[in-house]
Amino acid sequence: MFINSYELNGQFVFSPDKWMEYIEDMAVENENTEEVENLYNELSYLKDHPFELNSVTAEQLKKFPFLSDRQIENILSYREKYGKLVSIYELKHVKELDFPTLELLLPFVYMGELTVDKRPLTVDNLLKYNSNEVQIRYDKCFQQKKGYLPQPDSILEKYPNRQYIGEPFYQSIRYSFTFDDRLQIGFTGEKDAGEAFWNTHHKGYDHYSFYFLMKDIKWLKTLAVGDYNISFGQGLVVSNEFFPGKNALVTQAERKTYGFRRHFSTNENDYFRGAAATVNIKNVDISLFYSQRKLDANPIDSVTVSSIKTDGLHRIPREAEKKHLLPMKTFGGNIRYATPNVCVGITALSYSFGQFRIEPEPKPYNLFYFRGNSNTNASVDYLLKNRYIKWYGETAVGINKSFATLNGLQLTPVSYLSALLVYRYYDERYQAFFGRAFAQSSTVQNEEGLYIGMQFTPFPYWKIAGYADFFRFPWLTYQADAPSSGREYMLQADFTQVKNVSFYIRYKQKQKEKNGMISTDPTASILPYKQHRIRFQMQYGVLSTLMKTSVDGIIYTEEPKEKSQGIMLSQQISWKPSDIPFHLDLFGAIFHTNDYSSRIHSYENNILYAFNNPQFYGGGYRLSLTFRWKISRNVSLSAKLANTHYSDRDRIGTDLETIEGNNKTDINTLICWKF
Repeated sequence: MFINSYELNGQFVFSPDKWMEYIEDMAVENENTEEVENLYNELSYLKDHPFELNSVTAEQLKKFPFLSDRQIENILSYREKYGKLVSIYELKHVKELDFPTLELLLPFVYMGELTVDKRPLTVDNLLKYNSNEVQIRYDKCFQQKKGYLPQPDSILEKYPNRQYIGEPFYQSIRYSFTFDDRLQIGFTGEKDAGEAFWNTHHKGYDHYSFYFLMKDIKWLKTLAVGDYNISFGQGLVVSNEFFPGKNALVTQAERKTYGFRRHFSTNENDYFRGAAATVNIKNVDISLFYSQRKLDANPIDSVTVSSIKTDGLHRIPREAEKKHLLPMKTFGGNIRYATPNVCVGITALSYSFGQFRIEPEPKPYNLFYFRGNSNTNASVDYLLKNRYIKWYGETAVGINKSFATLNGLQLTPVSYLSALLVYRYYDERYQAFFGRAFAQSSTVQNEEGLYIGMQFTPFPYWKIAGYADFFRFPWLTYQADAPSSGREYMLQADFTQVKNVSFYIRYKQKQKEKNGMISTDPTASILPYKQHRIRFQMQYGVLSTLMKTSVDGIIYTEEPKEKSQGIMLSQQISWKPSDIPFHLDLFGAIFHTNDYSSRIHSYENNILYAFNNPQFYGGGYRLSLTFRWKISRNVSLSAKLANTHYSDRDRIGTDLETIEGNNKTDINTLICWKF
């Protein structure tokens, strides 16, 4: 779907790819890249399959994590009060839908014919009204990496892990069949660069995935067979879904309960495989699921593994030997009572690893990590709200009598002011393999914190948002051999003017503690380190051309080391003519940082379904060109060519990823065929 102009009703200029920057901004601080990739793929699909604005439902709008419940309610009530919208830009009149959020939403909606009533699920209708799509992606680095250099047979016989077993390109294929959003069927095949595709080591893709999803068939709310994702409550027990977390939308830290959804991404780790179903009886949903799959793991002996391998890479014999080593069975369910203002849910989940046991290497910091063959978690989640106040949360327990709790209180006394308080306490003994919740770390364990966020629109064109998060770790962590604490602050100001100019400036500071020692205090075991980030972006344009100018800076301090600093200046030019289905993005950046501690992340456009969050340290420049071309009504092509040049080194990367030289050039391509 192409938006015909960068101008919003002749007054405001907006970026159709702002949602990409929204995700990349969260990925900077998020340790769980699997969650980010899942969200990126889901939003990529929704951008390519937008909703018709006059028929979109609350359930469909809830798929966008940047929309709050109040905003969704106001969109639907505006439509009900004033009738059919005549333009997507009429959304700017919706109460509480500020311009930054509107800019995120616009690429996912369009004006068209009203959606017809649901057609009966018959063979004739399935054949006549279906939608099919095939996506083929190919990525390659032009420079040769060390892992692809030829090696004598005598060397490989002695050191087989010195060379990749596969071809030097990434390739994937995805097929999807949809009918009226109630029936979704698809499969995925993927190989990473370095994995064997068609040689003596292996024939075919390294990873395959299949899903079948049926929804809203009388009392059957959802039926999933194959690969699927789960999300209940606030993620203390189970969640595959990404949540907004700590970002500029400071009052939207709540996870949404999606139940069961298809696993559409190429993520090889973060999903369930089996069957799941939800039945609806008035205001009550009853869900059950069963999953059985094999995980990659690092073995100790024939019945013990030290850890689970999550990167999905099988490029060398050592990695291939760990593939699908650990069997895992999971089953559980959820009972949920929900009305517009009250919701209560109970979730229970149990998993086991067959004849295997997980036994991490004993370290002081991992004393409370999961060890054993099986585990069980259960929780109750709750929500109570009215027009001005929302209280939500979840409290969970483990089989070892540990517990975790998260509770949030959101206040919206007036339309231009909103505040949120979130308290969390995760016992160091609490163990939840599938738990993903609001936290400073990547696990629901060993953390206590208080988050305070506030959003304020003091006068026209301005929006001020900020948060403060205070947290502590009651037990040791990976780099802190004593209980530690920290804090994080963010303040952002957005300005949108009536002459095609908008900008924002954001300051973020994070302080944590880790092991260290200074000569003036030999008794100190842990020391603080601070990270200051500032970002300024101005957006301006007319008609078919949009330009973004950005400045990113970082200062990292850690005793007794010297201060580390970094800066990046970037410029993006997007051209999208209204009369031809073509979109071109040019991106250029110059960066300089002292070391890895002051690394800089690049906010640049990517092709759909191709998530990456490049980061750079040292000195150099980055150039990229991205285009999207709708060749015909059914066929579109996307491609990105990017080059990174380093001025301070003659070698890039480490180990088998090493490139001899100071340039790295990549190409990403995606062709989509709809029929």
